[in-house]
Amino acid sequence: MKDRLRETVFNLIGGEIEGAHAIDLFAGTGALGLEALSRGAARATLIEQHFPTADVIRQNVLALGVQSQTEIVPGNVFIWIKRPSRFGEGKLARFFVRRRTIFYVSRLSEMLELLGGLIEAAPEKSIFLVEADERFDYALLPDPKTWDVRSYPPAVIGVYRK
Repeated sequence: MKDRLRETVFNLIGGEIEGAHAIDLFAGTGALGLEALSRGAARATLIEQHFPTADVIRQNVLALGVQSQTEIVPGNVFIWIKRPSRFGEGKLARFFVRRRTIFYVSRLSEMLELLGGLIEAAPEKSIFLVEADERFDYALLPDPKTWDVRSYPPAVIGVYRK
């Protein structure tokens, strides 16, 4: 996610990140989760299946000195979601689902199941930010009329508040 789009994402949720548990799915370098910490999130879980990239997240976490607030999960998001303790102790969760926009095409049913399961299981007042591109139809998501969908070509961002 480019810096400008990341700034836009955080402008959309404003102060709602304060004290929350940021969960960054398909985390890449962990920039969104780490930015959430810098904006007041209590903790962040960063899930990345590409092990060398998960190592980059570890380096970034160490450089920022936020090890005690960060859980790095080098693994598959589709498996992680099945963990019973996936949300931890936090009452507020902010989910960032992004980057692997090809999954919205090649693994559409799995992505819809993933998002539906997360939305159903997440604590009340959780916020979901989903980044895709124009190939993804946000009308397929649960409760589609309540999503705030905005286009920032080539990205399309959807925000859902539970």
